[in-house]
Amino acid sequence: MNETGGLRLTVRAAEKRDAGRGIARLPESARQRLGLLSGDTVEIRGDRTAVAKVWPGGPDAADGSVLIDADTRANAGVKVGDTVTVGAVDVDDARRVVLAAPAELADADVSREVVERALARDLRDRPVTAGEAVHVERLGGIRFVVDETEPAGTVRVTDRTTVSVAYADDEAGEASDSGGPSDFEDGSDFGEGSDSDARRGRVDSGRTGSDGPGGMAPRSDAGADDGRRDAPPEAHTAGATYEDIGGLDEELELVRETIELPLSDPEVFTRLGVDPPKGVLLHGPPGTGKTLIARAVANEVDATFITVDGPEIMSKYKGESEERLREVFDRASEDAPAIIFFDEIDSIAGKRDDGGDVENRVVGQLLSLMDGLDARGDVIVIGATNRVDTLDPALRRGGRFDREIEVGVPGEAGRRQILDVHTRRMPLADDVDLDRIASRTHGFVGADIESLAQEAAMTALRRARTADAAALDDVTVTKADFEAAHAAVEPSAMREYVAEQPTTDFSDVGGLDDAKEKLERAVTWPLTYAPLFEAADADPPTGVLLHGPPGTGKTLLARAIAGESGVNFIQVAGPELLDRYVGESEKAVRDLFDRARQAAPAIVFFDEIDAIAADRDGAGGDGSGVGERVVSQLLTELDRASDNPNLVVLAATNRRNALDPALLRPGRLETHVEVPAPDRDARRKILAVHTDSKPIIDGVDLDALADETEGYSGAEIAALCREAALVAIERVADEHGAAANDHADEVAITHEDFTAALASVRPAADTRS
Repeated sequence: MNETGGLRLTVRAAEKRDAGRGIARLPESARQRLGLLSGDTVEIRGDRTAVAKVWPGGPDAADGSVLIDADTRANAGVKVGDTVTVGAVDVDDARRVVLAAPAELADADVSREVVERALARDLRDRPVTAGEAVHVERLGGIRFVVDETEPAGTVRVTDRTTVSVAYADDEAGEASDSGGPSDFEDGSDFGEGSDSDARRGRVDSGRTGSDGPGGMAPRSDAGADDGRRDAPPEAHTAGATYEDIGGLDEELELVRETIELPLSDPEVFTRLGVDPPKGVLLHGPPGTGKTLIARAVANEVDATFITVDGPEIMSKYKGESEERLREVFDRASEDAPAIIFFDEIDSIAGKRDDGGDVENRVVGQLLSLMDGLDARGDVIVIGATNRVDTLDPALRRGGRFDREIEVGVPGEAGRRQILDVHTRRMPLADDVDLDRIASRTHGFVGADIESLAQEAAMTALRRARTADAAALDDVTVTKADFEAAHAAVEPSAMREYVAEQPTTDFSDVGGLDDAKEKLERAVTWPLTYAPLFEAADADPPTGVLLHGPPGTGKTLLARAIAGESGVNFIQVAGPELLDRYVGESEKAVRDLFDRARQAAPAIVFFDEIDAIAADRDGAGGDGSGVGERVVSQLLTELDRASDNPNLVVLAATNRRNALDPALLRPGRLETHVEVPAPDRDARRKILAVHTDSKPIIDGVDLDALADETEGYSGAEIAALCREAALVAIERVADEHGAAANDHADEVAITHEDFTAALASVRPAADTRS
């Protein structure tokens, strides 16, 4: 039956793609009880009244909830977690809608016609009512306020509605009427459950701002029967909202309960007999969203938000830095409830033992101010850092930063949400599969995914510009654009170690079938069949040692298994980690594994591991003890890596007997894969790999060459093929001289070229004898 009086539902944040679209997603049970169809209009009654268009809720729409975006929450005067009444409302088609433009738009170099066309397109088929705020992504997220509708009340914008903008300096009646029916010749429309409008517009750039809850000031609607406010709120650029944050649902919930509850319901803590938290420390790798979380929470709650960049506090004059800190806290107390946000707090609050006199005084002043927060009212301090271990320990005790929240590298589901945020206004082609992009962007943080989306958009733009001017109007971002962007953008957490995703796979490795099979079981299976390992209560191997003579393909195999599994690949040459200064080599090993854990799933490959992990009981060494300390640190990190099934350590050596025995026990480099010198069949396969794309004439007998290369390693066979190609090039160059480049099609590798190459490229065993 229909609930004519409305349903009481709990407010939840909207899906990422719904930001700014005026949509209320309802669970199926609520939709049926209200007797609504998709596309109907509902009133959402909280402290004020807002209107929205009904769409079916997905898996995130739990029973008893309604999913609405920041604009709608602000228009209704509610926050996430509040209870609202949702009921059906009748709407008429609008003949005319006038929106008040923000002051900064009047100063911008944007014509009124462009603004009105964008508004008409974004508001089409959307219910609006006078006094509510709407924002337009294609205009940089600027919020407008609906100033007047004709007829009055709740109306729906159609393709016949005249949409106009009124600036503050306009005289009455001067608003343009350019946004009318002619603006909708493209036929674009919101379909039921469609993402068509999410595929138009621009890349979302991760807006930030500090303008109160959802950019709206509280307004009273006393005596207003239709939910209209007494006076329209000021329009302005939208700040960050919960819909702008992807992949951090758990972290966001922790921040909300630490910040929103003390500001909105302080009496709860009084009843419990405890003091509310006064400080939150957000820490994690750069680009994961720490600053964005702080700005979104401040924007969603009705609180003053004061940003303090660490270096701004510092001064060369004695006492001035401390005075600036006191001024920040005094201002926050005067404007309470308030949030003070210290970005890069490590720059002003490092360990006092490591700093100078000024730094020590600043830390001392900050500690005193935070201890005095009990008397300063509703002020909460948020700190953000990517170097949490460098902070002074006194800041990290209870009563100062009460809660520490790690904002880590997102998993696949988180990356999918972030992609939704940054592509929701992007015109995506049908061949773009966001799920596949999310599965391939291992180790990408939110900032990296934003860069990926921007690079894909720029690639599409460059492609359209080379076509013609008309193509710019219809440009879409395709799968190929994302592929090109993915090749250009790498995970920021791993740039120091040149993480890559090799294009090499097993088809590039001739022979070595047994080694391939063992590697696949040790590396690919744990990543592919994680549920099976969990069901069997079996731990995958932590490390794999590739050993065998030089040139047999150990490094190539490591790159190939990374290419087969599609994970990040970090290649480390052993000597790169050694440093003459005490402690630096061990620190390099720790940092390497820390970064690898952040970018997991990943493969860390130590080439020539015998250079840094030689037997500690051996007679070698320089007497400094660096080698022993590095081995000890490496053993410790391998033990820690065993707890992470998404981190695999590969190592290669041609001197297995020289390695420290502790490195080779189970739980460390426990799987040993021999990479032997190739036999006759393997040499034939290696020759096929290295001659596949070369201009070989029909007379070349690879089977005979496989017989003639007895004792050759894989690297030596590759060198043989290169030498034969050089002989063929030399022949053409000698014949045609300066005009040789014009006869490139005559280059052909003959049996005689291989015979000449065999004479000059000999196996290592022959050269040693």
